Amino acid sequence: MRGTLTSSIGVTCATALALPLALPALPATAASARPSASERPVEAAAPARLSGAGVPGSTRSLPLVPLTHERVLGTAPVQGLYRPDGEHFSLVGVVWDDPDTELHGSVQVRTRPARPGKWSGWQDVETHNADHGADPGTAERQARRVRGATAPLWVGASQGVEVRVRAVAGGANGRAQGGRTHGPRPPLPSGLRLELVDPGAAPPPADASADAPRTGPQADAAQAAWAADRDTAGFGALEIPALGRRATERELARLHGPVRGKPYIGPRPKIVTRRGWGADESLRDPGFVYTKKVKVAFVHHTASGDNYTCSQAPSVIRSIYRYHVKSMGWLDIGYNFLVDKCGTIYEGRAGGVTKAVLGAHTAGFNSDSTGIAVIGSYGETKPSGAAVTAVARLAAWKLGLYGADPRGRTYLTSGGGNLFPEGKNVRLNVLSGHRDGFATECPGKWLYAKLGTARSGAARYQGR
Repeated sequence: MRGTLTSSIGVTCATALALPLALPALPATAASARPSASERPVEAAAPARLSGAGVPGSTRSLPLVPLTHERVLGTAPVQGLYRPDGEHFSLVGVVWDDPDTELHGSVQVRTRPARPGKWSGWQDVETHNADHGADPGTAERQARRVRGATAPLWVGASQGVEVRVRAVAGGANGRAQGGRTHGPRPPLPSGLRLELVDPGAAPPPADASADAPRTGPQADAAQAAWAADRDTAGFGALEIPALGRRATERELARLHGPVRGKPYIGPRPKIVTRRGWGADESLRDPGFVYTKKVKVAFVHHTASGDNYTCSQAPSVIRSIYRYHVKSMGWLDIGYNFLVDKCGTIYEGRAGGVTKAVLGAHTAGFNSDSTGIAVIGSYGETKPSGAAVTAVARLAAWKLGLYGADPRGRTYLTSGGGNLFPEGKNVRLNVLSGHRDGFATECPGKWLYAKLGTARSGAARYQGR
């Protein structure tokens, strides 16, 4: 994803939108801003026994509306500020109808905590999210439910929110003068909606037993996800345990047959399973899609902000998962793995951690690759040493399963994107940043700067 887009109050705006989420007394001219019958209702998650979470999560999708002059502050036209109440959410994002349409402008939100407290300052939401997603032409990308979207922003437990979306002057024929952009103002995408995501309660304690029901489609989805990892952990396990080098080499031989010469593979790190972070398996598409092998690992950041604690990471992942599936229309969470700032590794898209699961993380290069996302935003913030080490350990093991050297280079065939046309054979680092395959700022300049460290560390863990 591209780095956070900082808006300027002085920039001329074409439109500003905001959303009242509660129903306070408003002037008659603002009455049309109240939630209407077109709002999608709160969607409860599956029963807790399926997801492993104590309380179901929810997604609230509400349409944005033009602000009236009664709510304008300052001299810029139609800058809207609403201060509603009554919602319960921890992550926000904005979606729109056409995934091929970009939002040329800025999105800003501020929130009020669930516990009594002051409103946060305005936060920029990353507006360009098309660089993450399924490859062009795939069934997942062409699904009618797929929408355009901003990055998700983690805001913590909140009950009030204000949002403003503005089209910035400029565009293909615009020009900069005196620090301001002048020219045609591109319209905002149609169907703008605010998504409020409640991740639900925390995952079960470590000694919880597998308790999914044995019948029904929801049970089948949960059991299929668990069965996909049975080659590495017990059925319904909360985590896949770490292995030493020799045990990992035996695992490699069991999974892929005898290895000629020295098996260059890093010791398997501990991985929190989908059940461990509380995935509601009824949300995703029930099937799995695989590619032939894993030749490249792409490193990402989630661009969801850094305002989370490591104990909250499972909640952040559940929120991103729900945002990817319910709000954006993807089949599952886009990343194959996620890493938090404390270095804990989490299973992402379902299908089995040892397998070449087709993800939706690097548009154009999802085939024969795996996506590792570090939770946070690293355009302005340096990643922790623990996170970089975890990326190296994970890459050493995952790439080692397929005989790949993390210091090397290889070729992938582009499925289409904004850097390489469909069908072009592209030479990439085996351990690449997202920006190597797509014109984007992801994984942020500071995380990207650490990829050399991750490569050398992964090679060392492989015994090279």
